[in-house]
Amino acid sequence: MKTCILAFEFNYLQLPSFAHIINIFCPPPDSDLVLAQEVTIESMVRAKEQASSTIEVDLLSCQTEKDRPLIPESFRATQDLNRSVLNKGLFKKQLELPILRDILDRLYNESEAEYLIFTNVDIGLQPDFYLQVKQFIDAGHDAFMINRRRIPASYDSVQQLDEMYKEKGLKHPGFDCFVFHRNLYKKFSLAEVVIGVPFIEITLSQNLFCFAKNPKVYTDEHLTFHIGLEIFKKRAPKEFWLYNQKEFWKAMQNIWNHLDSRKWPHGNEFILIRLLRWGLHPCFPIRLALKLEPRRWLRQTSD
Repeated sequence: MKTCILAFEFNYLQLPSFAHIINIFCPPPDSDLVLAQEVTIESMVRAKEQASSTIEVDLLSCQTEKDRPLIPESFRATQDLNRSVLNKGLFKKQLELPILRDILDRLYNESEAEYLIFTNVDIGLQPDFYLQVKQFIDAGHDAFMINRRRIPASYDSVQQLDEMYKEKGLKHPGFDCFVFHRNLYKKFSLAEVVIGVPFIEITLSQNLFCFAKNPKVYTDEHLTFHIGLEIFKKRAPKEFWLYNQKEFWKAMQNIWNHLDSRKWPHGNEFILIRLLRWGLHPCFPIRLALKLEPRRWLRQTSD
């Protein structure tokens, strides 16, 4: 009887666990990512502190060997990245863009957390971020994305973080914050898509829609933010854009039988309405949607 009580107390006291990874690197001195990365790191530390009594949060970094000295003490450095897009072909511009799968492999293999979180390095967190993520999980969602708020680019110091928190900001349609149960990860098909280029968000989100039982997109939460009001950044060099596009379709081919647009946002709306909504959204390829329509009809008639 005493053993049962002790076991119950242990399970009751065991905190839910999150592991959150970002790719820390040394941006060019004139890049807006210098400030953005500083803000992201500090905001993650504060959010972890606010959730510390109810959630176990492990802050992880992935980095190259040369960038390892940049990792703050509040983060745990995972195994150094040893390859980039430059290992995948010949490119005119020498950008060492990390491969998404390499980052998420480290998130999965070097943590035991129940829920895994990946965000871009320019995405700041509100102090209650992890507490709200727990609420979304408690609501029954095993994978979800949280869209950021866009705040003015007038900020120039991490010391202004408290002021950034107060900004209501503007909505943004793209996906840059991903949360998912660790049991889903081994099912993912990511090919060799790299970060920092379009198609990363499309590839990862489609895997979440495929394999999560109850996926969700939060479009208007005040939980993450980005410094700058732009919706689209300057387009990446075309050679990397084309590379990621090719890898995206490779990833989709591997999970083709699992794709189901009924699990996408607006997936149950009238065909013309949903196709219009997807066509106007940067993260829902209309070509993919059209390819899935015939099978969608067959599945609806057989269900």
